[in-house]
Amino acid sequence: MFAPSSVVIAPKFCAKKLSKYYIVFIKPGDKLDIAGAQIEAVHAYNIKRCRPSGRLWHIKGDGVGYILTIEGKKIYHAGDNEFIPEMRNLGHIDLALLPIDGTFTMSIKEAAKAAIAIKPSVVIPMHNQKSDPNESKDELESMSNIKIIVLQPGESFGLK
Repeated sequence: MFAPSSVVIAPKFCAKKLSKYYIVFIKPGDKLDIAGAQIEAVHAYNIKRCRPSGRLWHIKGDGVGYILTIEGKKIYHAGDNEFIPEMRNLGHIDLALLPIDGTFTMSIKEAAKAAIAIKPSVVIPMHNQKSDPNESKDELESMSNIKIIVLQPGESFGLK
């Protein structure tokens, strides 16, 4: 999964799954500077999506999203998230990776609302196990001037 020399940056919640790697633990509000990239952890959690037991899938404080600043560009990776209030205060974002599954994360419609609130130049839909990312493209492009990039497995996108 990772090269032996990789540094994994993750919340403590993920420690058991990543125990054989060198882990730098991070929590919302933490900022790191690694190899010329600035990494800021932000909240990622559920507001309404619950397990059958009634417990939320992702509890506030357990998981994180990331804002990566590389060569002056800001990339927001929402993580496993719903459209949460903190998204309205992320500041300038060039590229947002937003989940659209609707089971454990926000739905396509919620992702469109989140994108409009975040105002990135580009959105890449992710976590789309049960959703059609082209539907999110159509939904968001009908509501905004945000460019939507739907990637196929193995495909990449370069932010200019």
